[in-house]
Amino acid sequence: MIPRNLIIGIVVAAVVVVALAVVYVGANSSHVVAAGDNVSVYYTGTLANGTVFGSNVGGTPLNFTAGSSQVIQGFDNAVIGMKVGQNKTVTIPPSEAYGAVNQSLIINVPISDFGNQTVQTGMTVASNYNGTSARGFIKAVNSTTVIVDYNSPLAGQTLTFKIEVVGIRR
Repeated sequence: MIPRNLIIGIVVAAVVVVALAVVYVGANSSHVVAAGDNVSVYYTGTLANGTVFGSNVGGTPLNFTAGSSQVIQGFDNAVIGMKVGQNKTVTIPPSEAYGAVNQSLIINVPISDFGNQTVQTGMTVASNYNGTSARGFIKAVNSTTVIVDYNSPLAGQTLTFKIEVVGIRR
Protein backbone atom coordinates (compact mmCIF):
# COMPACT_ATOMS: atom_id res chain seq x y z
CA MET A 1 0.00 0.00 0.00
CA ILE A 2 1.28 3.47 -0.94
CA PRO A 3 1.60 5.89 1.99
CA ARG A 4 -0.96 8.69 1.95
CA ASN A 5 1.75 11.40 2.26
CA LEU A 6 3.45 10.06 -0.86
CA ILE A 7 0.19 10.21 -2.85
CA ILE A 8 -0.47 13.78 -1.68
CA GLY A 9 3.09 14.76 -2.59
CA ILE A 10 2.75 13.27 -6.08
CA VAL A 11 -0.60 15.04 -6.66
CA VAL A 12 0.80 18.38 -5.45
CA ALA A 13 3.88 17.99 -7.67
CA ALA A 14 1.70 17.14 -10.68
CA VAL A 15 -0.52 20.17 -10.08
CA VAL A 16 2.54 22.43 -9.81
CA VAL A 17 4.04 21.02 -13.02
CA VAL A 18 0.77 21.47 -14.92
CA ALA A 19 0.35 25.03 -13.58
CA LEU A 20 3.90 25.96 -14.55
CA ALA A 21 3.43 24.43 -18.00
CA VAL A 22 0.23 26.41 -18.56
CA VAL A 23 1.92 29.65 -17.47
CA TYR A 24 5.05 28.96 -19.55
CA VAL A 25 3.19 27.91 -22.70
CA GLY A 26 0.63 30.70 -22.35
CA ALA A 27 3.28 33.36 -21.87
CA ASN A 28 5.68 32.10 -24.47
CA SER A 29 3.82 30.71 -27.43
CA SER A 30 0.27 31.91 -27.83
CA HIS A 31 0.28 35.16 -25.88
CA VAL A 32 0.76 38.30 -27.92
CA VAL A 33 2.31 41.49 -26.60
CA ALA A 34 -0.26 43.85 -25.12
CA ALA A 35 0.14 47.22 -23.44
CA GLY A 36 1.42 46.66 -19.92
CA ASP A 37 3.34 43.47 -20.73
CA ASN A 38 7.03 43.32 -19.91
CA VAL A 39 8.74 42.52 -23.18
CA SER A 40 12.25 41.32 -24.04
CA VAL A 41 13.48 41.93 -27.58
CA TYR A 42 16.53 41.76 -29.78
CA TYR A 43 16.77 44.54 -32.33
CA THR A 44 18.98 46.04 -34.99
CA GLY A 45 18.35 49.66 -35.93
CA THR A 46 19.45 51.14 -39.25
CA LEU A 47 19.26 54.51 -40.96
CA ALA A 48 17.73 54.97 -44.43
CA ASN A 49 21.20 54.52 -45.99
CA GLY A 50 21.65 51.14 -44.25
CA THR A 51 24.06 52.34 -41.54
CA VAL A 52 23.53 50.38 -38.31
CA PHE A 53 23.14 52.79 -35.39
CA GLY A 54 22.35 50.23 -32.71
CA SER A 55 21.94 46.53 -32.07
CA ASN A 56 21.75 44.18 -29.11
CA VAL A 57 21.69 40.95 -31.15
CA GLY A 58 24.06 38.49 -29.50
CA GLY A 59 23.93 40.48 -26.27
CA THR A 60 21.40 41.23 -23.57
CA PRO A 61 17.78 41.64 -24.70
CA LEU A 62 16.16 45.05 -24.35
CA ASN A 63 13.51 44.84 -21.61
CA PHE A 64 10.66 47.34 -21.39
CA THR A 65 6.98 47.63 -20.58
CA ALA A 66 4.94 47.80 -23.78
CA GLY A 67 2.82 50.91 -24.10
CA SER A 68 4.63 52.79 -21.32
CA SER A 69 6.68 55.22 -23.46
CA GLN A 70 9.96 53.68 -22.30
CA VAL A 71 10.99 53.34 -25.96
CA ILE A 72 10.14 55.46 -28.99
CA GLN A 73 6.49 55.39 -30.04
CA GLY A 74 7.01 53.58 -33.35
CA PHE A 75 9.02 50.80 -31.68
CA ASP A 76 6.42 50.48 -28.93
CA ASN A 77 3.62 50.24 -31.51
CA ALA A 78 5.58 47.67 -33.55
CA VAL A 79 5.87 45.10 -30.74
CA ILE A 80 2.18 45.24 -29.79
CA GLY A 81 0.57 42.08 -31.17
CA MET A 82 3.85 40.19 -31.69
CA LYS A 83 4.44 36.69 -30.25
CA VAL A 84 7.57 35.18 -28.74
CA GLY A 85 9.87 34.06 -31.55
CA GLN A 86 8.25 36.37 -34.09
CA ASN A 87 10.46 38.66 -36.19
CA LYS A 88 9.35 41.92 -37.75
CA THR A 89 10.98 44.70 -39.74
CA VAL A 90 9.40 48.11 -39.28
CA THR A 91 10.22 51.54 -40.72
CA ILE A 92 9.54 54.40 -38.32
CA PRO A 93 9.19 58.03 -39.46
CA PRO A 94 10.78 60.83 -37.39
CA SER A 95 7.37 61.76 -35.95
CA GLU A 96 7.22 58.36 -34.19
CA ALA A 97 10.93 58.28 -33.36
CA TYR A 98 13.07 61.22 -32.20
CA GLY A 99 11.10 63.95 -33.96
CA ALA A 100 12.16 66.53 -36.49
CA VAL A 101 15.34 68.53 -36.06
CA ASN A 102 14.50 71.48 -33.81
CA GLN A 103 16.56 74.44 -35.06
CA SER A 104 16.22 76.21 -31.70
CA LEU A 105 18.31 73.41 -30.17
CA ILE A 106 21.28 74.27 -32.40
CA ILE A 107 23.08 77.14 -30.71
CA ASN A 108 26.20 79.24 -31.15
CA VAL A 109 28.44 79.21 -28.09
CA PRO A 110 31.41 81.55 -27.70
CA ILE A 111 34.57 79.46 -27.87
CA SER A 112 35.72 81.25 -24.70
CA ASP A 113 32.97 79.35 -22.79
CA PHE A 114 35.06 76.22 -23.24
CA GLY A 115 38.10 77.74 -21.47
CA ASN A 116 41.26 75.76 -22.17
CA GLN A 117 39.33 72.70 -23.33
CA THR A 118 40.10 71.54 -26.86
CA VAL A 119 36.90 71.37 -28.91
CA GLN A 120 36.48 69.56 -32.21
CA THR A 121 33.64 68.83 -34.59
CA GLY A 122 31.89 65.61 -33.59
CA MET A 123 32.70 65.82 -29.89
CA THR A 124 30.00 65.34 -27.29
CA VAL A 125 29.76 68.03 -24.65
CA ALA A 126 27.79 68.13 -21.44
CA SER A 127 26.55 71.53 -20.44
CA ASN A 128 23.81 73.44 -18.72
CA TYR A 129 21.28 74.26 -21.46
CA ASN A 130 18.16 76.21 -20.49
CA GLY A 131 18.71 75.42 -16.81
CA THR A 132 19.07 71.67 -17.24
CA SER A 133 22.00 69.37 -17.80
CA ALA A 134 22.13 68.39 -21.47
CA ARG A 135 24.34 66.55 -23.94
CA GLY A 136 25.15 68.26 -27.17
CA PHE A 137 27.20 67.45 -30.23
CA ILE A 138 29.64 69.92 -31.70
CA LYS A 139 28.68 70.51 -35.33
CA ALA A 140 31.28 73.15 -36.21
CA VAL A 141 34.10 75.17 -34.68
CA ASN A 142 35.76 78.39 -35.84
CA SER A 143 38.06 80.87 -34.12
CA THR A 144 35.25 82.53 -32.13
CA THR A 145 32.23 80.22 -32.07
CA VAL A 146 31.27 76.60 -31.43
CA ILE A 147 27.98 75.37 -32.91
CA VAL A 148 26.41 72.86 -30.50
CA ASP A 149 23.41 70.71 -31.48
CA TYR A 150 21.26 69.55 -28.55
CA ASN A 151 18.94 67.47 -30.75
CA SER A 152 19.16 63.70 -30.55
CA PRO A 153 21.63 62.44 -33.19
CA LEU A 154 18.66 60.48 -34.58
CA ALA A 155 16.33 63.50 -34.84
CA GLY A 156 14.94 63.93 -38.33
CA GLN A 157 15.89 60.37 -39.30
CA THR A 158 13.62 57.63 -40.64
CA LEU A 159 14.64 54.51 -38.74
CA THR A 160 14.28 50.84 -39.63
CA PHE A 161 14.28 48.18 -36.92
CA LYS A 162 14.51 44.42 -37.21
CA ILE A 163 12.82 43.19 -34.02
CA GLU A 164 12.59 39.72 -32.48
CA VAL A 165 10.44 39.19 -29.38
CA VAL A 166 12.19 36.75 -27.05
CA GLY A 167 10.03 37.07 -23.94
CA ILE A 168 6.67 38.31 -22.71
CA ARG A 169 5.77 38.58 -19.03
CA ARG A 170 2.46 39.83 -17.69
